[in-house]
Amino acid sequence: MTAMRSAAIGILMTVSLAIPQQSPTANLPMHGYQIVRVYPHDPSAFTQGLQFLGGALYEGTGLNGRSSIRRVELETGKVLQKHDVPPQFFGEGITLFKSDLIELTWQSHVAFVYDPTSFEPKKQFSYPGEGWGLTHDGASLIMSDGSDELRYLDPATFAEKRRLKVTAAGAPLRNLNELEYVKGEILANVWQTEYVARISPSTGKVSAYIDLRGLLSPAERANTDVLNGIAYDEGRDRLFVTGKLWPKLFEIKLVEKAR
Repeated sequence: MTAMRSAAIGILMTVSLAIPQQSPTANLPMHGYQIVRVYPHDPSAFTQGLQFLGGALYEGTGLNGRSSIRRVELETGKVLQKHDVPPQFFGEGITLFKSDLIELTWQSHVAFVYDPTSFEPKKQFSYPGEGWGLTHDGASLIMSDGSDELRYLDPATFAEKRRLKVTAAGAPLRNLNELEYVKGEILANVWQTEYVARISPSTGKVSAYIDLRGLLSPAERANTDVLNGIAYDEGRDRLFVTGKLWPKLFEIKLVEKAR
């Protein structure tokens, strides 16, 4: 996994597409989706974090030498504002918390804090282990590191407050990646799958999965990497998903699906 995520983009795509898509084995409810609207998305963006706020998408992208934070026009996919991350850092998840735009890095043990309007760097924090996904519940930052645990962090100091073990029907659910806090629960991409887990923040139990297979056609999917990127528009109750190097971003509604 480490070699794959740190390789050049061509190797990343080849290896990830060669790994078979896993299916959730737990006997849990499964949601499908209905596509509400399709938007353009930069196919060169290695999407690591996504959030919708103030009428625009904020996106964090990865890969050494290609990592950035962006403000993106939803309707057109146009990049309105961009800050390039120094090439030694592999950008990961982002979240907007109050007056801060916070970005993780993969293996550098550093989180960057920016002004969300100007994208000017304000400060940085350090943390042990890897950084993957990031969201917040209004009080704490919530961070994934690729394991079956979510870290709750103090947004002012980045100090770790506690960890939440995530389980699906009693079994650990690993590879938790990009996160979004939606209506009192945590949505998490499960890396190397096209499934999103719905996680209770109080118990860590997965209540259901969302099956997002088939969003792209086989021809479109052939030149992309994994599903990764969840954003929620609280004001209009809209859910958006995309992936790394995907040419499209989707607004979806969840529907019940028979197992």
